[in-house]
Amino acid sequence: MKKLFTLVALLAMFMGAKAEELVDAFVDFSTVTEIPRFSWGGSESAFARLSLQDGCLHFHSEEATDPSWDCQFFPIGGVDAEAGVTYTLHYKVKGDHNGNVSMLGFGQTPYGQFAITTDWVEGTVDYECTEANGNILMQCGDWVGDWDIAYLKITHEGKAPTPVQWKELLENGDAEKTWESLGLADVAFDDMENNMKVCFWTKEKGVNEHNPHVAEIIEEANGNHAFICRATLADTEGDPSAWDNQVWLQSPRAWKTGEQFRIMFRYKASEPVVTNTQLHKQKPSDYLHWVGVGDVSFTTEWQEFEQVVTVPSDGNGMWSIAFNLNPNVKTPVDFYIDDISWGEMVLDHGLFIAAGNKEKALDMDFDNAIEFVYDDAMEAMAATVGTAGKEDSWVKELMISTVRGNDRQFKANTLKTKGTILPLINGDEWINYEEASNATITLPGAGVWNVYVDTENGVMAFEQVEGEEVVIEPDEEIVPNPTEFVINAVERDWKPAKEDGTPQDGEEGIGEGQPWDNQFFLIGKRALEVGEEVFVAFDYMATAPATVGTQNSQNAGTYLHWAGLGNIEFTTEWQHFEATVTIPSETAGKQNSWTFNLSNAKAANEYHIKNIIFCNAEKTHSLIDMVTGNEDNFQKKIGANTGAIPASIKEVNINKVTTNAMYNLAGQRVSKEYKGIAVKNGQKFIVK
Repeated sequence: MKKLFTLVALLAMFMGAKAEELVDAFVDFSTVTEIPRFSWGGSESAFARLSLQDGCLHFHSEEATDPSWDCQFFPIGGVDAEAGVTYTLHYKVKGDHNGNVSMLGFGQTPYGQFAITTDWVEGTVDYECTEANGNILMQCGDWVGDWDIAYLKITHEGKAPTPVQWKELLENGDAEKTWESLGLADVAFDDMENNMKVCFWTKEKGVNEHNPHVAEIIEEANGNHAFICRATLADTEGDPSAWDNQVWLQSPRAWKTGEQFRIMFRYKASEPVVTNTQLHKQKPSDYLHWVGVGDVSFTTEWQEFEQVVTVPSDGNGMWSIAFNLNPNVKTPVDFYIDDISWGEMVLDHGLFIAAGNKEKALDMDFDNAIEFVYDDAMEAMAATVGTAGKEDSWVKELMISTVRGNDRQFKANTLKTKGTILPLINGDEWINYEEASNATITLPGAGVWNVYVDTENGVMAFEQVEGEEVVIEPDEEIVPNPTEFVINAVERDWKPAKEDGTPQDGEEGIGEGQPWDNQFFLIGKRALEVGEEVFVAFDYMATAPATVGTQNSQNAGTYLHWAGLGNIEFTTEWQHFEATVTIPSETAGKQNSWTFNLSNAKAANEYHIKNIIFCNAEKTHSLIDMVTGNEDNFQKKIGANTGAIPASIKEVNINKVTTNAMYNLAGQRVSKEYKGIAVKNGQKFIVK
């Protein structure tokens, strides 16, 4: 048991600097000399419709694409965005008719339609970033005609960032030292102890496809040394892949979600070629994230590359940047890279705490985060947040980090509690913690708090000095909700017959509609915090086998993120699902529900879900009603263009479509000549 101790000196929390409008990106198309594909590019069908005319980005289309998102591009990209921040898009546009173009913002989260009129309009759109992904995406496949954009600008309200200093992490990025001189002559690809010292690996198809090797170092005519990947050649037989040949720039350490690093290098090739890049794990070839540092266009002359990269949520733990050398290459090409630099921010290292109170609009001030000091009596690091005698300073939320000096780095290196926080009273209320990114600790009551961190044993404790009364809810006994929910998913919408009355595709029609035409919603009692862990379990079956996709959502189907609970494979037998899930940053703290898309299989089907558990990871508090089919917790949507209804209603006929179309048990449509077990309008029967 640890001794109780109250710090005599209470440290004040500082208020942040006054916010101002900061410009994140600005593109004036009158100054652009070529179509701005930027790093993330777009579809070829989009670039075939784009040109630069009269100082504007001009779009012209004579026919729509099917689907509409086959024609999409990024008119602005590479913005250093931060999850949770609200950005403003400024624009000036004009079209040949009134209409809308679908626009998606940072993190690929839909935020509405981009309105275009026949008059020049200068306007703005506000949207919240859900991921460190600085892209603006336009989906314009359903626009037939013309429109022009004069400029685009992105801004946000905030304080100017603290100037960043960088320190170099590599010893061998200039290729001037031989591998032998670095003691790496015999380093193996899977030698984890040594390969972090290697900054350049290569893989050549058919030579070392499964065992990349340390890059060769050559001496140029001018005496300079460089890394080379010799004569890489795409597989011209069969179906060549961009990643047939690869090189990796490897960092000396791993990088967490939200962290930033600076990558610099010089590069050229024996002929012009564009490469794609990806983020990989410690062992090169272990894929994590597709963006990397964008596309890199090699030429026959040396160029310089520099980019500050923010690690995305699905890039957590990345160690290397992969270059896919062969997206279009059909002839041998030599790739040269030199003067590689991995930059790490110069920061204060230790243990720091920032605190705030959303209810009082008291923001966390990361620049002035309080540093913990060791307390002998508590045998732990200690800090105090809030000021005694000043109720306006009472705090409710905390972030504890191992670095200070940059807001994003602070958030990316936080500590997360692994249990229910109880105010320290008798010395037994210490709880475990672990490293996490963007982890906010919510206190059980606002006030002045002493916070203790025992780094040796990995535990924390929280002692309230003064503040509002803390009410601790007793742990619940978590039991499954016994209601069996039955969702009679109708067949997806079908295209009508042709104008002459003949069927399309030789059958009753062509399957259209969307996977979300039928849905089931599991809705919790509150919003879930980013980084929070929850436990989900249920039993499930269906009349016919079907794959059901799931998504992170808000209420009944407001989309937030695609990952959800993953795909769930329904069969005709009861199965059990359970998982502990971490809420991703893309939800921006808005998620309270999971959406089940029941129309991946186009046929009508009957889905059964029962014994549902949705609770915190510690299984002490349920997030749904555990007794009955609460209409607030369980809803469903049946048929396209319909709304959510209580899922406890077992039989509903809304816009129900009947058809002669048949499917096999795998959900595949079959012809009239098919023999065996088939499904039609949600019912199984035998075709002889």
